[in-house]
Amino acid sequence: MKVLLVDDHVLIREALRGVLTELRGDACVLEAADCRQTRQLVEQHHDLDLILLDLTLPDGDGFSVLAELRERYPSIAVVVLSASDDRGDMARALDIGALGYIPKTTTREVMQGALRLVFSGGVYVPPELLTSGGPSPQYSAPRQTAGDPARALPPDHGLTARQLEVLALLMQGKSNKAIARMLDLAEPTVKNHITAIFKALDVSSRTEAVVKVGAAGSNLSARRS
Repeated sequence: MKVLLVDDHVLIREALRGVLTELRGDACVLEAADCRQTRQLVEQHHDLDLILLDLTLPDGDGFSVLAELRERYPSIAVVVLSASDDRGDMARALDIGALGYIPKTTTREVMQGALRLVFSGGVYVPPELLTSGGPSPQYSAPRQTAGDPARALPPDHGLTARQLEVLALLMQGKSNKAIARMLDLAEPTVKNHITAIFKALDVSSRTEAVVKVGAAGSNLSARRS
């Protein structure tokens, strides 16, 4: 596994390297301190599996870098690791296509759990977005929001098999272009499916869809336990 850490603080990068080494002893970890270095390293290493991206960089806006990465390198997973715990920043990052948003105030245990979820193909949604009033103990650990969305939705959700396929890829942070390519569909067709998905789920954005299905999956797991 090859990972790129993007943060302008050396101590933060060292701490993240330690977390990654504990999780994946075989990880090859690269480091960048700003947007320029990030672009250079991604251009040189198209085989990156994961980018951990800070939003506050000395030479640019992390959101712009995230959008560029999702557009140019849709196969590389990007997780935002930021000092900001603003719900708007979290929602914006997930809407752009991040596979997770981990506040830097997160405990090491939860951070490891979040990364394990992403490694397994899931999307880590912060507890602050899963609850309306802030963090809740029942969401102290990451919940799986990828896999088969149909298992987390009620039987009468009204989505077709193809729309569930689109939803599963959407929850993996895939762009419309990537979904179209993976399912061999025209991009306007993908957009139509996403519109139908939003209507069925009664949501208006990708983040709301991820949160709604993720919360439904969490509640389903709680009822089974």
